[in-house]
Amino acid sequence: MVRCNGLAKLKVKDVEFSYASDPVLKDVCLHVSASEVLSIVGPNGAGKSTLLRCIDKILFPQKGTILLGETDLKMMKRMEIAKKMGYIPQRVSQIFPATVFDVVLMGRRPHLSWKSSKQDIEKVLEVLEILNIEDLALRDINELSGGQQQNVFFARALAQEPEVLLLDEPTSNLDIKHQLEVMDTIKNVVKEKGISAIISIHDLNLAARYSDKVIMMKNGRIFAAGAPLSVLTRENIKSVYGVEVIVMNESDIPCIIPVAPIGNGKEASRIKQLAKASI
Repeated sequence: MVRCNGLAKLKVKDVEFSYASDPVLKDVCLHVSASEVLSIVGPNGAGKSTLLRCIDKILFPQKGTILLGETDLKMMKRMEIAKKMGYIPQRVSQIFPATVFDVVLMGRRPHLSWKSSKQDIEKVLEVLEILNIEDLALRDINELSGGQQQNVFFARALAQEPEVLLLDEPTSNLDIKHQLEVMDTIKNVVKEKGISAIISIHDLNLAARYSDKVIMMKNGRIFAAGAPLSVLTRENIKSVYGVEVIVMNESDIPCIIPVAPIGNGKEASRIKQLAKASI
């Protein structure tokens, strides 16, 4: 278990969640502070997306407490949460016809009275510029690629002016250039606006490069937590993913090179070859 000490923007304490009788999260505890990026890594089925949905009160844990500042999430209404947390799901199954501008403007709904104000319009234009998607403003969102749609929903979350951003696989539909651009934007927004970001992510190298803290999950539990260099080790990755890797230290940022699944008799010789090549 990870102890939740110190001042934090968001705290998760001893959370457990099950679908029917199938346990998904067990004794999960984490905290994230202002201006921090926390990445959650782990294999498929580890509970990463479920944890994000519990934090956003889409799902309701059977046990444990989630605090936003000092307020228990159970005591907060949906609209109150929407003012403070922006959630970007991994995929959206159906999207009704709407322009990109209108979709992003929906992020202002928690702040609206009867109609959008000049401030709301300016906020939408600001986030479109931040994400460099102004040219898409009048396009129908259904005409966009998966990666472009992901950027639009990120913009909608930013328009909420949240204290905490929850991002489920924000780079999954993007090529390598746009992966770096999105992660750069997340990091910059977090630092400049003093907000917090919790990211579920499969790419261990992106997690290593952009995270202040990393949580590694296995079978619904936290297996390791801390700085990227202490969590993304060869031993941890081997235990959690069942994969042999080489981990190199580049300016205190671990760089992970996959070698082979455990049990493949070729992994030892491949490790030696790669290790020699990296010297």
